[in-house]
Amino acid sequence: MHSHLRIDVGFDLICPWCWIGKQYLEQALTLFAEAHPSAQVEVHWHSVLLLPQVPTEGWPFAAFYERRLGSARAVQERQQQVLLSARAVGLEIDFARIQTFPNTVKAHRLLAHARAQLTASAFSALLQHLFIAYFQQGRNLGDPIELAAIAKNHAVNLNGLASIPEAPGLEALAASGVPYFTFNRHQTLSGAQPAELLLAAMQRNWRTPVSIETPSGLSWQS
Repeated sequence: MHSHLRIDVGFDLICPWCWIGKQYLEQALTLFAEAHPSAQVEVHWHSVLLLPQVPTEGWPFAAFYERRLGSARAVQERQQQVLLSARAVGLEIDFARIQTFPNTVKAHRLLAHARAQLTASAFSALLQHLFIAYFQQGRNLGDPIELAAIAKNHAVNLNGLASIPEAPGLEALAASGVPYFTFNRHQTLSGAQPAELLLAAMQRNWRTPVSIETPSGLSWQS
């Protein structure tokens, strides 16, 4: 009986819904492991550059969102929505500390470099640290010095980092938004879905063979 579950996740570090979605995914994975302790589960994280046009130095955070949403009031309303959703999964976000809306290419390159060095759980911890650095501490994820400090904290050897190609982004995913969760390449859920919906998708797909073909509209990055 097939008992392998592959979960592919599309994300960008500037997206608070991706962090919220990660928390929901971890909740769902815990519940799934309790129900199916013998199942083999692999989570594959796929970098998505939502806004590849962001310059290397980034943009002023407040000005960017006001321009994007049209007014300071609209920004406040959107941020309040995000804060409430984050708190529902035990996360706190401090928008007031974020000064720079970063270009995340360097951060995604760090993740690509670290993937070969870290276990799945250690990689998840690094990813979590990057989200915390940005959304709670207001650190600039486009700053190589900040990224090097985070990498050191996770014992990531930076030798050879410069040889990692820039994350190209997944244009099909970016057009539809992130996060994306695909289960054994059969079913895809978009957005920061609650744990119970992610768990239901896991239950529905874990006994099916991993599809050779990717779902329509998706492009996969190794």
